[in-house]
Parts: sequence; C-alpha cells; structure tokens
Amino acid sequence: MRVWRAGLRAAAVAVAAALLSAGAVVPAASAATVPGWLSTKGSTIVTASGSAYTIKATAWFGMETSNCAPHGLWSISLDEGMDAIAAMGFNTIRLPFSNECLAAKSSNSINASVNPGLVSLSPLQLMDTVIARAKAHGLSVILDRHRPDSGAQSELWYTGQYSEKRWIDDWKMLAARYKNEPAVIGADLHNEPHGPACWNCGDASRDWRAAATRAGNAVLSVNPKLLIIVEGVENQRDGSATWWGGGLKDVRAAPVTLAVKNRVVYSPHEYPATVHAQSWFSAADYPANLEGIWDANWGYLARENIAPVLLGEFGTKLETASDRAWLKTLVAYLAKTKMSYAYWSFNPNSGDTGGLVADDWRTWQTAKLTALRPILTPGAVPTPKPTSSPKPTPKPTSSPKPTPKPTSSPKPTSSPKPTPTPTSSPKPTSSPKPTSTPRPSASSSPKPAGITASWIPQSSWGEGYVAEVEVTATGAVSRWQVSFEAPGTTDVSNAWGMNCSLAGTTVTCRGADWAAALAPGQTVRVGLQAKATRAPSSPKLTVRAS
Repeated sequence: MRVWRAGLRAAAVAVAAALLSAGAVVPAASAATVPGWLSTKGSTIVTASGSAYTIKATAWFGMETSNCAPHGLWSISLDEGMDAIAAMGFNTIRLPFSNECLAAKSSNSINASVNPGLVSLSPLQLMDTVIARAKAHGLSVILDRHRPDSGAQSELWYTGQYSEKRWIDDWKMLAARYKNEPAVIGADLHNEPHGPACWNCGDASRDWRAAATRAGNAVLSVNPKLLIIVEGVENQRDGSATWWGGGLKDVRAAPVTLAVKNRVVYSPHEYPATVHAQSWFSAADYPANLEGIWDANWGYLARENIAPVLLGEFGTKLETASDRAWLKTLVAYLAKTKMSYAYWSFNPNSGDTGGLVADDWRTWQTAKLTALRPILTPGAVPTPKPTSSPKPTPKPTSSPKPTPKPTSSPKPTSSPKPTPTPTSSPKPTSSPKPTSTPRPSASSSPKPAGITASWIPQSSWGEGYVAEVEVTATGAVSRWQVSFEAPGTTDVSNAWGMNCSLAGTTVTCRGADWAAALAPGQTVRVGLQAKATRAPSSPKLTVRAS
C-alpha cells in the first residue's frame, strides 16, 4: 500500500477527482506496491501488519472465453489496460478463466503489432504475464474460475466433461504456480452457483458449501496464504431466491470452516433491474428497501462482524432512473460498511452492463466512474514503462449482446444458463497462424502469384459480426485482395492483417501489415469486425493477387 502524509494525499485525491470528472488519465505520482498476502479478522480483510484493507477490483474478462485471452488486446496493449484500471482508482483485477483455457496451447484475439510479446504464449503463460503486469501497476489479482469450459457458465462446480477432481486439481496447480507471488491474493472457487446448487443440504452432488470446503482446503494445502472466496447460491433454504451466486443467508447457521483459519471471504453478486426485473425493484419503497434485502442475503455477515464480504459482481449501463438509484444506493452501502468489491466490468463488451471504457477500449465512462467515486481511490498511480509501445488500432464501435442475467426462479439442471460474460463477443485474431513455407527447389519453376481464401465466421449479434478469412498463397504474392457481398453491412469498424472498405454492399479487403506479402505455401488468418443488421453466413469470396 502507498503511505501518504495527510495533506499530500488530500491534495492528490482532490486533483485526481477533478481529472476523473473530466475523463482524463491521472498521471503517475509514485511507485505503487501490492499489499501482499491478506487474511481476515472478523469482517475485515487485513494485511500482514494487521492494517485493514479494502479490495477494490474490476473484472477484465476474456480468459474464460474461446479467446483464452483478456478481451480488448486486439485494440490496446496489456499495459494500457492495466494503467487505466489503476488510474481509475482500483487496486485489484478479478481475472476470470476457464479450465478449458488452462489446458489450451494457444490464445487468440491478440493484435501482434500492439502486444508483440503475447501472441506466442499459451494461456497459462499469458496469465503469468497478466499477473506480472498487474503487479507492475500496483494491482493485485483474484483468480476467478468463471466456467469449466469456454462455452457457457455451469450451475454446479462440475459438469459431465469437467469433474470435481479436475476442478480441484486445476486449483491446486494454480496455487502451486503462484505460491511465491503475493500479487495473487485470492481464489474465487466457482462463479455463480445456481439452479440445483444448495447450501448445506447434505446432497454431495449439489451441496456447494461442502464442495467449497473441499476445494478451499485443497488450495490451502498448497498455499495457506491465499484468500478463499466463496460465492453464494441462488436458492436459499427458506425458499427465497436471489441472483446467481447471491444468496448467503444460510452461512449464519452453516459457515465454511477451513483447516487454515482466517481465510474465507464470502462473495455475493448483485445487479439492477435492467439485468433482471427482480420483485424488489417494483416495490413501493424502492430503493429504500434495498438495504434490508442486502442485509438479509449477505450484508449481515459484515454488519455483525462474522466474516468479510467482497461484492464479487455488480454493474450497469446506467441508462435508466431505476439503475441510477440502485447504483447510488449500493455505492453508499459499500462505503458505509467498508466492504470490498469487484465491479463488472472493465470490458465494454458485456452486453447487459457495458463497461468502464467505451468500445474503443480507451475512452473512460465518466458517468459510471463519477457514480463509483465514493468507493474508489483515485490519483497517484504508477505508469510503468510498457513492455511494448502501443500503436493505434481501429476502434470497434459495436458491442455484442449476450443473453440476460439469471431470473429468480429455480433453474433445471439440464439447461445451463448464460453468464454476464458474452459468448458472442467479437473474437478478432490479430496474430497470423503461419504454416510451413515450402521453398521451390532450384530445378523447379516459380509458381505464379495466386491465393485461395476461405470464410470463417466467428460471432454475430444484432448490431454486427466478426469473421476471419484464411488466405493461402499458391505462389509468391506481393499484393492480394478479397472481396465479398455483405448486404446489411453498414461499416467495417476494425480489421487485422488487412485494410477493408465498403462500397454499396461489397466489402473489399487488401492484405496489410504482417499479412501484406506472402511466400509460396504460406497461410495466414486475417479478420474484420463490422457493423451490420445481419451477418453474411458463407459469402462467395472473389480473390486477386499479384
């Protein structure tokens, strides 16, 4: 933690607040450090010296999706993102991941010209780098097992493909990997248990309290210094239902007790009416009724000094009066109770909440940050020298729209429900995937310039689509282009490995940057993101090369 003399700190915060309201990036004032290993004392999270510490996090998602990389690295550098998060006044990154990505050999959606050191890394190596760069910016990291696979959230902590053993083994592997890295402060064991998940019901197949105890003890057997972050369940024993992961009413009678004391932090999730119209949003006394609901479901843990609470997700597009009232009330509640939190999300491409930056990944959402200001710590953050020099890239302007947040009714076990992380988010792949490049033998004649191309759809939503094109050179190529008909396309907002233009209904893309010239037999994957009312499914590609 940074240590300030009172006068200097007050002045710095005042200046930072003024800059924040203007949307400016606050300049560095001193080197920040992470707090190191944390523990709990009653309802307080404390440092090794015993000082109270509030975790002020935001989620940067993507490592739980098919990209296996934090989203936005197609537009900004990793250091740009970390610098912005620190400058906004956060001190921690909540980093979602999937077990599928932990085992993957490669990630995608990373722009090689902006993040040249990242494109060749495996997801685990990329996680190492994310943690290292977060630490360089004074940010701690909470690892969040968000999904078993990269396709969708699961109701329980295991699925038919990903067993409980796999879940625990992967957590032990991560605990060992970062055992000597105090920037990694916590393990969020499983994101949003819901549906059949129960608390202390005695059914081993769905008792989340029992499973969290098993996993927590396994993690602490490897690294006893980690915080074990335990979310709630949707359906509580008294018949009430709340958000996925949001119900912790039953902890009072049945807490999670681990072999290492003072390590459990409870973590509910909470969202506004635009995410789902829970009954309390239409009550006559809204928003005055919210504190009582929060106290009953999870706030009592902090109010009665039972255990720390980290509000693990909350967020909004802040577009309605109801949402504005909800956020104002929640921020006041967090400030009054001194609870830790993790805002969802830094990413702009969370369809139900948006993010803290606009679709260009650089412009701050100042209205949201102003609303959060009472619980942020703006000002005086470091700006370490980036590992790579950021280069401007086209700025995507459209956001995918994932399916809604959970309803308050029980969910059948056969129908996994969506999470706030979009599964339809743009998935640009900026790093080419080269194949071997055969050279003609001395006795053979050079093949004439030419290419073949194939269309690879990635994702589509109501306002746009992302697609890749795989281009293979049949001879030495110095220039090439691909064109196709795309009725409904109104703009090409981003491209990688090529430059694209729209004339009428025809999109024409020409090879650029690392994919401009191709050797005989070389294959590259390039791509584009477009605004559109509908996406082309399998357009005929017209190719030219010289």
